[in-house]
Amino acid sequence: MIRIIKADGTAEREQIASMRSRAAEVGADIERAVGAVMQDVREKGFSAVEKYSLQFDRKAPYEIGMETLEEAYARCTGGLISAMEHAAANIRDYNEALLATSREWISPDGGIVGRVVRGLTRVGLYVPGGTAAYPSSVLMNAIPAKVAGVKELIMVTPPTENLNDAVLAAAKIAGVDRVIAVGGAQAVAALAYGAGFIPKVDKLVGPGNAYVAAAKRMAYGTLDIDMVAGPSEVLVIADESADPKYVAADLLSQAEHDRLASSVLLTTSQGLATRVDAEIIRQTSYLGRSEIIAASLRDFGCAIVCRDLKQAAELANEVAPEHLEIVTEDPRSLLPDIQNAGAVFLGAWSPEPLGDYLAGPDHVLPTSGTARFFSPLSVDSFLKTMSVVEFSRETLAPIREEIVTMAEAEHLTAHANSIRVRFE
Repeated sequence: MIRIIKADGTAEREQIASMRSRAAEVGADIERAVGAVMQDVREKGFSAVEKYSLQFDRKAPYEIGMETLEEAYARCTGGLISAMEHAAANIRDYNEALLATSREWISPDGGIVGRVVRGLTRVGLYVPGGTAAYPSSVLMNAIPAKVAGVKELIMVTPPTENLNDAVLAAAKIAGVDRVIAVGGAQAVAALAYGAGFIPKVDKLVGPGNAYVAAAKRMAYGTLDIDMVAGPSEVLVIADESADPKYVAADLLSQAEHDRLASSVLLTTSQGLATRVDAEIIRQTSYLGRSEIIAASLRDFGCAIVCRDLKQAAELANEVAPEHLEIVTEDPRSLLPDIQNAGAVFLGAWSPEPLGDYLAGPDHVLPTSGTARFFSPLSVDSFLKTMSVVEFSRETLAPIREEIVTMAEAEHLTAHANSIRVRFE
């Protein structure tokens, strides 16, 4: 069910290139359609948002009251509520441990310098509707924002006939301040520019379809965004000590996301690759999304047999995967060699779904090789900093001529004057 490739300098790089091609550019038709929506909302405000909502969702935007969240929470099973509360506690604990604080210190010149850390004022969270409604993503996006001190967190979700109870319950658990039933590119535009009762936000996070993703790209600069997510991916580095049953299960757990998901095994053992392939066939037979899994593994799944673990780590860094599992005899010893990955899972008992739901670190991760320069969503994503400078006459005096010299070198005489007048 998966191709087994021997790393020879060419075959594996062709596979990597194929993976990267999954994140194809958005079609021109989508760009045009979204551009028209964004401009219309920017110029006409809420009337345009309402028009597109009626056109695409057959319902005008409306506020979902907190009592609706309470009712949804009550309808969920006790087991689901307990699991979500547990996940929320772990996510909160992880982000509280990461929370940066304001601090000041004495500079080498004797003045006071430092930085002030502040949470963003208002953040939007986009939550897809229908089958793509994932309560875990609500927790993963909302809780770091609340830990950061975001003053108002506004969740938007399409006004479907049957709003997802688990999603609404997760919003209650996470402490979302407002929930508005509006979706699509018009929701992004409303949050970017402000429209009626939908306020302008400082940042927008959360997944969406191709139209939502295109709208987020266009809105960037007016507001900040988390990232534009591509297809999901997992890469497993394994040696002969790995259990093929576990490795196969982890590859399958990613393949079931969608047909563009990528599941790759890097191994030093040809025998393990063969056994993993057999396990994939066996386990797929009883899984619910077998057609999606089969398409994903056929197009973007493979096992690459590497010379050694060093080569496997080099290839992993080149791929820069969203999820990286290291299932070797001594997984931690390979961690220093890993430079690029969204999240790293060490050992056979740390499967990727653990990170998706309960471990604490965020499951909103860079995809399509962007782990080379992007980081996972966290409390840091919802913070901004301001630098602080405080000097006295006594500490400014010894360095005034150097400031004047640099200002005059740049022909900024008013800058130089600002210093000189203080010592006349």
